[in-house]
Amino acid sequence: MQPSDNRRTTALVAGSTGLVGRECARLLAADPSIAEVRALVRRHCPKAEASPRVRDCLIDYEHLDPNSAAFRVDLVFCALGTTLRDAGSRESFRRVDFDYTLRVAEAARAAGARHLLLVSAAGADAGSRFFYNRVKGELEEAIVRLGYPSVTIARPSLLTGERSSMRVGEELGKRLAWLLPERWKPVSAAQVALALVQSARTDAPGVHILENPLLRAAR
Repeated sequence: MQPSDNRRTTALVAGSTGLVGRECARLLAADPSIAEVRALVRRHCPKAEASPRVRDCLIDYEHLDPNSAAFRVDLVFCALGTTLRDAGSRESFRRVDFDYTLRVAEAARAAGARHLLLVSAAGADAGSRFFYNRVKGELEEAIVRLGYPSVTIARPSLLTGERSSMRVGEELGKRLAWLLPERWKPVSAAQVALALVQSARTDAPGVHILENPLLRAAR
């Protein structure tokens, strides 16, 4: 993951306290080619949990400063996301999953970032009649229009991993996974993060979609 002038690469992770973002930050911090991992956070993580190679960058998504030095990076991992239930309304959900993510992507691109890696969702489609899938699809289209030389979009199905609280839907999905087609089987957050980091290492130009079966195969 080396820039063309052989500087060591810098990476930004938005959503670094979530399932996928946390794994991305961990993998990037262990990569010797990465000079620094900048984690956008609303509050500092306890020192016992933080890697010395990950630097917290405090951010207020409602009043984001696009000129912040935090955005002067090579790679941008966007793993922000909530659920309709946790958001409380469609408006709040869209503000987090669309507005916040797009603001980060815009600021980093303006500062010179070259590769955007986005956690979207299986079924993302700007023309979908389902609100969740439509928002995810609209975000993908908006990201592509920003002009990044490289864009990687991961479309995981139900994410599994170590959460602070149990989700009934996740537990049900695990139990019924054998009945589901590969596109809709649950996938671990660790596999999604690994697939994204591997894509960052390849750093191929253009837009690349990582569908759920490919994510599940990440090793």
